[in-house]
Amino acid sequence: MIIVMKRRASKKEINSISSKIESTGFTAHIIHGEERTVIGAIGTGDKERIKMLVNHDGVDRVYPISKPYKLAARSSKEEDTLIHVDDIQIGGGTFVVFAGPCAVESREQLFTAADGVKEGGAHFVRGGAFKPRTSPYSFQGMGEDGLKLLQEVKQRTGLPVITELMSIDTVDMVSKYTDIIQIGARNMQNFSLLKQLGRTKCPIFLKRGLCATLEELLMSAEYIMSEGNYNVMLCERGIRTYEKSYRNTLDLNAIPTLKKLTHLPIIVDPAHGTGRVDLVPPMAKAAIAAGADGIMVEVHPKPEEAFSDGQQSLTIPQFKQMMEELKPFIAAAGKKLIVL
Repeated sequence: MIIVMKRRASKKEINSISSKIESTGFTAHIIHGEERTVIGAIGTGDKERIKMLVNHDGVDRVYPISKPYKLAARSSKEEDTLIHVDDIQIGGGTFVVFAGPCAVESREQLFTAADGVKEGGAHFVRGGAFKPRTSPYSFQGMGEDGLKLLQEVKQRTGLPVITELMSIDTVDMVSKYTDIIQIGARNMQNFSLLKQLGRTKCPIFLKRGLCATLEELLMSAEYIMSEGNYNVMLCERGIRTYEKSYRNTLDLNAIPTLKKLTHLPIIVDPAHGTGRVDLVPPMAKAAIAAGADGIMVEVHPKPEEAFSDGQQSLTIPQFKQMMEELKPFIAAAGKKLIVL
């Protein structure tokens, strides 16, 4: 059930309704919007008593949500969710770029890449300190030493950083060093991990699973939001199909579909979505045209020497060229490219 408060509802009225929701056996989730506040009554309780809240001060309307995901549903919050990291806004008409190497390999490699993507116009530096690999013999990342280098990169460039989290036992460690926590495709349905992340205040970058439906992706976001963390962005990164010409099939249908289903920001990863560097720029343009709020791409000073994903990594000159080519597409889509 969703309780929509009136535009000028007071804090006292909002808190009063939240208390009444809790007294019925539901859990109250307050979502503050730009224009009005909505309160989700999540769980099991007395629905008839919830319906009667429409008669209380400050309440505009009460209605049920038919979707299995409640807090992530567009019907629970008509306006787009805005996520603020430092001075950067994600969602709500802005277009942001996450760029950097797949894996943190060394100080020189990371610093060179970070300097290059900043100069090219990126808003966030990405880099994996912990790497999920198909083979146990492949490079697994630098761990905490890699996280420390990412923190140095933020101090050096002024750009916020994003890195992948793989296990519950490293939540506190990773949260200490990063601005955004990325949950990779393989962990999209690691529900214990998602619930733990819901208890943090760190923004979560949730990637779609290799064979996940959009409803499954939104239910994973719901796990995080149900624990109190509403700063979630979704990432379309390609799904596994029978086609072998490229690594994955980038599902561009997902972008406008998700825009109708949810208020959360939608980011597209054309690097993992295709696995081919020549396809990254055209798929980035297509993602913008489809309505994405941003893209994530891999950039490496020397892709031929990369420890992972070199075949889909842009060089720094290629990244800068792509950023210039994206500008007219961003403008045509009615998005605002933030300039730092």
